[in-house]
Amino acid sequence: MGNIKEEKFRKIKRSNIGGSIAGLFVLGIIIFSAFALMIGVFVLYIIDAKIRDENTRIVNMAALYSASESKNSSDILETLNKTGNDYIIINAQGETVKVFGNDTCDLADGGMINTLEGVITVYADKDYRIIAPGIKGRVVVDWNNLRGLISKYGYDKDDPITVSSSDYIRLPIWIAAPLSNGDSLVGKAYLTVYFRELNVVGILSIIIVCLTLALFVFLIVFLCKHLRNRKRTQEVFYMDEITGDHNWLWFLANSESELKKRSAAANKYAVLDIVFVNYRNFVVCHSVKDGEEMLRKVNEVIRRHLGRKEMYAHHSVSHFAVMMQYTDRDVLEDRIRKLVSALENVNEDHKFTFRVGVDRIGESVDESGKITRRRMVDIEKEYNNANAARGTLTGEDSGIAFFDNKMVEEQKWIDWVSENQEKALANEEFLVYYQPKYDPRTNELKGAEALIRWNSPMYGMVSPGKFIPLFEKNGFITRIDHYMLTHVARDQRKWLDEGKKIVPVSVNVSRAHFIEDDLAEQIRDIVDGEGTPHEYVEIELTESAFFDDKNALINTLKKLKEYGFEVSMDDFGSGYSSLNSLKEMPLDVLKLDAEFFRNDDGERGRIVVSEAISLAQKLSMRTVAEGVEEKEQVDFLAEEGCDLIQGFYFARPMPKDEYQERMAQ
Repeated sequence: MGNIKEEKFRKIKRSNIGGSIAGLFVLGIIIFSAFALMIGVFVLYIIDAKIRDENTRIVNMAALYSASESKNSSDILETLNKTGNDYIIINAQGETVKVFGNDTCDLADGGMINTLEGVITVYADKDYRIIAPGIKGRVVVDWNNLRGLISKYGYDKDDPITVSSSDYIRLPIWIAAPLSNGDSLVGKAYLTVYFRELNVVGILSIIIVCLTLALFVFLIVFLCKHLRNRKRTQEVFYMDEITGDHNWLWFLANSESELKKRSAAANKYAVLDIVFVNYRNFVVCHSVKDGEEMLRKVNEVIRRHLGRKEMYAHHSVSHFAVMMQYTDRDVLEDRIRKLVSALENVNEDHKFTFRVGVDRIGESVDESGKITRRRMVDIEKEYNNANAARGTLTGEDSGIAFFDNKMVEEQKWIDWVSENQEKALANEEFLVYYQPKYDPRTNELKGAEALIRWNSPMYGMVSPGKFIPLFEKNGFITRIDHYMLTHVARDQRKWLDEGKKIVPVSVNVSRAHFIEDDLAEQIRDIVDGEGTPHEYVEIELTESAFFDDKNALINTLKKLKEYGFEVSMDDFGSGYSSLNSLKEMPLDVLKLDAEFFRNDDGERGRIVVSEAISLAQKLSMRTVAEGVEEKEQVDFLAEEGCDLIQGFYFARPMPKDEYQERMAQ
């Protein structure tokens, strides 16, 4: 997908706050549990302290009982019984031996509990089973039973557990203490719980509940604030600065989301690249402010022509992106034409031009032809395809172009050429072909033009029309010019060393080279590097080069003339012709464009060719006619005084070895 900003925003959009909320929720549970644990520890500490106090009393009772047994003293025993404490004596087998007072001890419900002073054996009370030993040495409080007893008897009843309804509650439990004879005294103890202690526990519980509620309120507020800020952030990221409406990021996110919906799988979509062709000219003639106002009007026209689930956005400068639903191509094209017509008249004082590229997205089906949801969607690729289709439109009128597989193949070829051009140069896959030039009066070989071919290991022999325009666009043509100059000069030097009679060979130099101040020196050094006399290498340039930088071109041509090179103008009459170019440029050869000879233009055409030859002669220039294929043309050119003829009538472009044989003839 796209640039760094788009990718980062996609990550922001994909992110959610579920993790943060879950973390805060877990934190709330932890805090709640910690407070609850603190209350539990506090309650257990109170119970532990009270059990220890009661245990001390029971142990003292056991000591008195043991003393009465050892001294056989009824007085001690009577004193113990007068205290009013209920207790029983059990043997080592847990059987009741003696009972003093009311025996409500449940020997079947007993166990060991841990206190700060050690392990104590306790038993539940049969009548009021409120406190009992639990697992792992803990005391269990049956709060439901306690509330039931309070509800049944009330605080004002004369009940053992409610001695004072306003101060405390006593909870019965039986505690065992060992005797000296191996038996145990199990005495009834009361854990006195004061209401002020319960109040503390209640207050702490209320605090915990309040803190927990406060935490969850905070979570809700945080969630709402985050969602609000996220919405505001999206609005900022998704707003176009010029139109105040949707931008490319909005289009990218929402169109892909729409295409991935299950309900959209059976729909067909078209992605459009709409270009306001006259925008820059309008800004130059008016102002940037007026131009931006016009873009807002264009945006509004596009918005009005789209349906509820169709999308649009200002992409960049004068480009707008649109996604439409459609069922039939003809209906889609008609709808786009209506939109273009409305855009052309967006301003009553101006007639604007709009070009539209279209890439279509069909319904989503699996291998069996069943409709299925789109899993992978790359809206940038679809828009780039639409952009590529729009780029094929030329002329001054509005137009619509649909992307097709042919454009895909063309783009693949462009990519392949770009990836392999350096390797091809290093491996010398580029071959020099020579097309001879003949004197039409004597049929004698008087010159040649060096032409390039690409002998690709993958594609075989590739004609220059398939790669030279690409090299001119990507700038690689300058490397090709040096390559051709080097090989032509090298061939000429080799043939001279072999004693062959050679003729001048013209080499094309791209107009891209003429921005270099030292071009003449570069050419000189390349030819000198191969040791070839300058008169055997002719520099050929197209007439279009004259319209780049006239002064730089003339200075370069003068230097080439000083270095002994002849210079020819190729394609004279191809559409850029200007008599000023002949007047100002120091040329040696004028090459008449092949279009002069491909069609029989009758007498008028012959007059033009005749006058061009006559003009060249008067300017002391030789003439070369390109593209000559018929004898009648040769005879006419010979009669008019044309110096050389280059075309299929005499010879096609040929490899170096074949040209070498032609020179020998």
